[in-house]
Amino acid sequence: MAAKKRFKDQIITYGIVIGLYLVMEILMRTGNLSSHLKGLLVPMTYYAIIAVALNLCVGILGELSIGHCGFMCIGAFASAIFSKLTAESLPDGIRFFIAFIIGILVAALFGFLIGIPVLRLKGDYLAIVTLAFGEIIKNVINAIYLGVDKNGVHISLNNVMDLGMEPDGQVIINGAMGITGTPRTANFTIAIVVLLISLFVVLNLMNSRDGRAIMAVRDNYIAAESTGINVTGYKMMAFTISAAIAGAAGVLFSHNITSLTATSQYFGYNASIMILVYVVLGGIGNIRGSVIAAAILYLLPEMLRGLNTYRMLIYSIVLIVMMLFNWAPAAIEWREKFVGKFVKRNA
Repeated sequence: MAAKKRFKDQIITYGIVIGLYLVMEILMRTGNLSSHLKGLLVPMTYYAIIAVALNLCVGILGELSIGHCGFMCIGAFASAIFSKLTAESLPDGIRFFIAFIIGILVAALFGFLIGIPVLRLKGDYLAIVTLAFGEIIKNVINAIYLGVDKNGVHISLNNVMDLGMEPDGQVIINGAMGITGTPRTANFTIAIVVLLISLFVVLNLMNSRDGRAIMAVRDNYIAAESTGINVTGYKMMAFTISAAIAGAAGVLFSHNITSLTATSQYFGYNASIMILVYVVLGGIGNIRGSVIAAAILYLLPEMLRGLNTYRMLIYSIVLIVMMLFNWAPAAIEWREKFVGKFVKRNA
């Protein structure tokens, strides 16, 4: 019975995402969606993906991370470097697929390496260290000058002139100016497919034996360890998968723009807090809620730009209403009764 309920919950989650995609596609094909809103669809989707990744870390593993924008930044730059180097030698589809795999693997590698020291900490200490990691990644990338010529790869931390390349050399990363000329391959359809894959991975992990072990570590790591659960191993698994999914969001980010820079607007402290807000308001541990909260809270400020005076007031009211709906005891009780009746009626 419980397995059947979990399966229905997954189908509902996939159905919501596919339904949103179909509605947006119909609006675009009929010309009822403005060009401004069209440009927001891919960003909305990759923010939903990184919210899912962060919820795996915060809600399922129970560890507060404020550095997932750092993994997103790593995935974005790793994939963009590959796409820049192969822009003229590979077809768009093959190049994007390989760049997508590279972005995920590099982000997962950094997640594993960072997780070794970081996951020894808990609570506020872990949050501070992950925040520092995100800031370090951003500032290191801003200081790097990287170029390629027939003699190989050249790296400098001073300026582009110190690369010492041949005249026909190509600058890949130009310090704080980042990477320019990245092919814009990502579109709304690709972004939705990546979101569905991310949901499939996380939801199936949650309902697996490994997922139950991870949640046991979250609830009481001493009791979990006493029963023979490899606490460190399961922590590393969840954190690495979470970093990899954040890297996938970074790949979509870098391939949706033509100029990629490691700015605070996209990869800094405020961006990390914004994603954490999506997770908290959607419900910690509620993967479907993270997707819905990310979609609503990302699109709402942009859709209210015409109401300059009251835009942020309305946005604040929506935040309060969502918080009450997700966390007030009366709202939780009503929601559980409603979902229970719905599941029973469709059983």
